[in-house]
Amino acid sequence: MTEENQEHVALVTGASGGIGEAIARRLAREGCVVILTAREGGRCERIVRGIRDGGGTAHALSLDVTDPESVGNAARAANEYGPVDWLVNNAGIAETAPLLPRRGHDSEAFFRRHLEVNFHGARRMVEAFVPAMVERGAGRVVQIASSAGLEGYPYASAYCASKFALVGYTRSAAAELASTGVRFALVCPHYVDTPLLERSIDRLVRTTGRTREEARAFFAAQNPGGRLVTPEEVADATWELLSADDPSLCVELDGGARPGDPG
Repeated sequence: MTEENQEHVALVTGASGGIGEAIARRLAREGCVVILTAREGGRCERIVRGIRDGGGTAHALSLDVTDPESVGNAARAANEYGPVDWLVNNAGIAETAPLLPRRGHDSEAFFRRHLEVNFHGARRMVEAFVPAMVERGAGRVVQIASSAGLEGYPYASAYCASKFALVGYTRSAAAELASTGVRFALVCPHYVDTPLLERSIDRLVRTTGRTREEARAFFAAQNPGGRLVTPEEVADATWELLSADDPSLCVELDGGARPGDPG
């Protein structure tokens, strides 16, 4: 636990598992007060107990990033634990569909759902928490985006559109607020080994007849580094961006060699 980080209060959205859980645990190990949020806050309680059992400080809140009222309520509740000066927007969804909709597919709702969670959700969080950071003259916002916000993927037009929007918004925010002391950054991982990917593997198995091992190998092979990114790697990158004096704007994780791996 790092003493100089004990004053930092970090809020992580989508923290009930996968990447969000890994980020919350990493920040707690570094001595931050961590607020874990999910649509059902109770799903974070297991992680909160684990952090507390390890000597860390953590709290759970219910938060639906698609609901402005829920975001406002969470912002007020979070202030009970101290002003939030580190915000990690991780909540997201990822579904696939053909670019040209088939009969019975509601393309309007499909795109709207991705934009509501992946883009507008992060935007709402920024609008709720960053004004106070600007007033204090310091703060950090890390957006967990995706390589799908940097390049296109087949059958992922809605997901890519939402992540491209998030990347563009974050670059604009970083430029506009550069003089305020609030820093923005992006983590853009390729395929990550999470429950979200497991659902994609399930779909691939159902539609192609491949085994789970073959489906998993397929996704790993799509990453330039030839393996799946781990949630812990995303957490490490997030920590580096939050704690750096002058963080990079964007870190891309492609499944290449980990720092310290033999070359």
